[in-house]
Amino acid sequence: MTETLHTPVRPYGADSPFAHLLDIAAQTVGAPSEDEQRDEAETAAAHHLYNDFPYSLAQVVDAIDWRGYPAVREAGQRLWEASAVAWLDGGLWLHHTLRSAEDDGASDVLTLIVPCTCGRGYTDITLDCEDLLMEILAELRPTHGRSVHHAALLDCASVPAASSAVDDPEGKADLEMQALDAIRG
Repeated sequence: MTETLHTPVRPYGADSPFAHLLDIAAQTVGAPSEDEQRDEAETAAAHHLYNDFPYSLAQVVDAIDWRGYPAVREAGQRLWEASAVAWLDGGLWLHHTLRSAEDDGASDVLTLIVPCTCGRGYTDITLDCEDLLMEILAELRPTHGRSVHHAALLDCASVPAASSAVDDPEGKADLEMQALDAIRG
């Protein structure tokens, strides 16, 4: 004999305040989709530039220039927050993410990714303020946007340089992923 399972009857009406609260909770508790995470990462990056770098980066990087990436999860744990990157040309990138901490909430982290003069990779520089950016740009000017290679520091080879990949869109996407891996790794 086959038993029939019946859905239990709700003790509240379908149009009751409690039913509406449950609907609201179901909408807010769910994790944002990857598209929503990308959009939020792009918006957060543009917002950070407009607020903290209004006289430099906000003048040359538009909101549409950012490309968002969803958070990376492994075994249910978030390894990296959602982030966004912007191509500055000449092999330079901006990377933005929000770092979350239980004690102080989220904070913006903006990183300038710069190719090394050795041609083997990139270095990353965390930008805390517009004054620091101006100092970094002054240092990069004589090398035409390349970080000076130091043989004792092995971090520039963390992301191998791609040969002329920036001329085609697929190569540019590969460079974006390499740059993200360097920041995350």
